[in-house]
Amino acid sequence: MNKPLRRVAIFCGLLMFALLLRDNWIQYVRADELTGREENRRIRIERYAHERGDIIVDGKAVTGSVETDGSDFKYKRVWKDGPLWAPVTGYSSQAFDSSQLESLEDGILTGNDDQLFFNRTLSMFTGEKKQGGNVVTTLNGDAQRAAFKGLGDKKGSVVALDPKSGAILALASTPSYDPSVFAGNSNKDAEARQKLLKDKDKPMLNRALRETYPPGSTFKVVTAAAALENGLYDDIDAKTESPLPWTLPQSTTELKNEGNIPCEDASLREALRWSCNTVFGKMSDDLGNQKMIEQTDKFGFNKEVFTPVRADASIYPEDNKPQNAMAGIGQASNRATPLQMAMVASAIANDGKLMEPYMVAQRQAPDLDPVYTHEPKELSRAVSGENAQKLQQMMETVVKDGTGTNAQIPGVTVGGKTGTAQHGLNNSEKPYAWFISYAKTDNGSPVAVAVVVEDGNANRDDISGGGLAAPIARDVMKAVIDSKK
Repeated sequence: MNKPLRRVAIFCGLLMFALLLRDNWIQYVRADELTGREENRRIRIERYAHERGDIIVDGKAVTGSVETDGSDFKYKRVWKDGPLWAPVTGYSSQAFDSSQLESLEDGILTGNDDQLFFNRTLSMFTGEKKQGGNVVTTLNGDAQRAAFKGLGDKKGSVVALDPKSGAILALASTPSYDPSVFAGNSNKDAEARQKLLKDKDKPMLNRALRETYPPGSTFKVVTAAAALENGLYDDIDAKTESPLPWTLPQSTTELKNEGNIPCEDASLREALRWSCNTVFGKMSDDLGNQKMIEQTDKFGFNKEVFTPVRADASIYPEDNKPQNAMAGIGQASNRATPLQMAMVASAIANDGKLMEPYMVAQRQAPDLDPVYTHEPKELSRAVSGENAQKLQQMMETVVKDGTGTNAQIPGVTVGGKTGTAQHGLNNSEKPYAWFISYAKTDNGSPVAVAVVVEDGNANRDDISGGGLAAPIARDVMKAVIDSKK
């Protein structure tokens, strides 16, 4: 071969090598990247080419799929009573992706998860069409409906937990929304979503998990726990060293109580019963900021919680002495989600053991065989068993003949704590009404609840945890108890 031909042959060989290299680079190295690109419409067409698996409550689907008109995306998501279940499921939209369980469990619901590999492989040989799996939740339908009915047209949230397992029994947030209205990819869907996003009442905000509030006097249960755990007090019926009036440290400002209530040197039981600011403010100051932080950490504060949907961290901050005293009564920079305060109540009801909150009990293959079953997990020992029982006695006194009598259930022992949390500059806004509680039957404590109500339409003097929030908690607890009969 002469020299020019040899050069041409070498050059062509290099071109072939470069072509093979480029082809392998695209097909293997960049395969996942190109598959996941937004411009790759074939992937999205395939995703909506078959019916999505369902989210299950009480053995029944609360979701479904319907065929779409005028789109190459064949199926879209629908909900049965969407506003009731949106705080749990989130949304799944052809145009706007998905959120919450619809997002986190997308692999199971679409049938693409590795846990369903055997089912996908089998369908290749049987010729069956691809199907999504199901997500079985821990939710109690009766409790969820009771929560929404109680909240009505008020802003607020309810969380109910099973103290023994951590299973989430109710997760309500109002106002809510219907995810079905923007589940497609039409202009009508886009307009519906924009209307929700612009709503000043924020119906798409999950107040149970993503809103933090000053917990108000419900937090006094945590301060009492810190006092017992650190040996500041031992006997819940002995007098405390709590003068009246009591002045905030490093300040000339007196901490006030609500009305003329018997708070001077009140015992822990009586101080919780009447919700004495002076007793618990001084108690937090006596313990100091670091010990208060350590106790709140044991209840789950200061870190995000995954249910698996992420809940914002509740915060008990590092702060100066006067602010720490105010944080000890649930004010200042103290902030908590409704989920967090339900965790506080559940740990006390469970004799001090805090269980990890969860809402997915099981994942199922399309043939309904389980591919995953949740195992309850202990998060921490919030308080000792002995001190938990003392706190139970105190909380039960609150409901029996204190500020929480509206939570009473005939034939059932109920423990609780009311709260009316100030907010806004110099308490300029209407307060939040709180109530945390648990119910106890002969078979133990099947439910713990936290309720917060933002009732902007109520008269300021009519807003109280005992008046607005306690009846809602009572109805949710009763729904759980009745469902187990």
